[in-house]
Amino acid sequence: MNINFNSILTLLFFSCFIFSLLVNYILLRFAQTLGIRNKDSQQVRWNPKAKPSVGGISFYLIFLFTFIFSILSPHSTANYNLPMIGILIATTLAFLMGLADDAFNTQPILKFLTQLVCALILIFSGHAISIFQNQLINYFVTIIWVVGIMNSINMLDNMDGITSIVSMVICFFMVLLNISLQNTTSYTTILNLGMIGALCGFLVFNFHPSKMFMGDTGSQFLGLFLAIMGIDNCWNNTSALNTNNFQILNIVLVGLVFILPLTDTLTVTINRLRAGGSPFVGGKDHTTHNLFFKGVTEKRIAILFLIINLISIIFAYNLILNYSTVLFYSALAFAIVVSLSLYLNTIIKKR
Repeated sequence: MNINFNSILTLLFFSCFIFSLLVNYILLRFAQTLGIRNKDSQQVRWNPKAKPSVGGISFYLIFLFTFIFSILSPHSTANYNLPMIGILIATTLAFLMGLADDAFNTQPILKFLTQLVCALILIFSGHAISIFQNQLINYFVTIIWVVGIMNSINMLDNMDGITSIVSMVICFFMVLLNISLQNTTSYTTILNLGMIGALCGFLVFNFHPSKMFMGDTGSQFLGLFLAIMGIDNCWNNTSALNTNNFQILNIVLVGLVFILPLTDTLTVTINRLRAGGSPFVGGKDHTTHNLFFKGVTEKRIAILFLIINLISIIFAYNLILNYSTVLFYSALAFAIVVSLSLYLNTIIKKR
């Protein structure tokens, strides 16, 4: 690993962090109405206070900066090829769709169609899941994955700091894994390192009590960005090919790294369907909300989610680099216990 490039990456992280602080501070002062709905509109929000949803703008600006850096840096192994173009087009489309939703409150069908187009762009640019023998199944799972994670990150953005912290840990896993696999100069390392800086800067304004939200602008872009990284580094990870059931292992990896957004989305969907409602209508029934109803403060919920996610990525990291049967079943047990506990907490009522 090049020592000079390590210094460059460190400088890149701090530059993104400072730039995120500056951009979000400016937006907080001069873009007070973005993402704030009409008072008469029917919208269920956990936080009743009207706050600007501008955090996603800083995410996208820093993404563009790190994207250009990864292409132009002589140390980087990234090239301006079809896979990179696919990432740029798909993330830009997700960002614009989220921005339009924050500004004009667009229809859900438009959201879904845009998410579908983003998934198709990734497939045609070489970012499809490839763990099944049947290519059509790979494409179908890719579409479900991309649309699902974009909505999962959006749904998880229901309490101060939660989505920022969870996304930061996922990006940290991507960086740590690629550095350990000697892929320090890859686009994955550079883009995720920049995103960590962007999220750190935003979290200063988003941690409880928050001053701003990331809005759909942030959650749609971030959801697509994480979906891409999940495909390239978890679904299609080949570092554990020597195991007997590498397909099952990769699915477990995905479940560990994305344990909190997946658990929250599945919990909300199951509970709303059981109650005869629509899973697409917002409400105060998320895993985070039910923890709060049991007496856990918002700050402690954020810390709890941080700890859970850190443990889960430690399991995922070691499954890739130090695989063993004992470790696999321990990781699987951890994921099941966490998911089941968070779900049961939503159906067990406090006396």
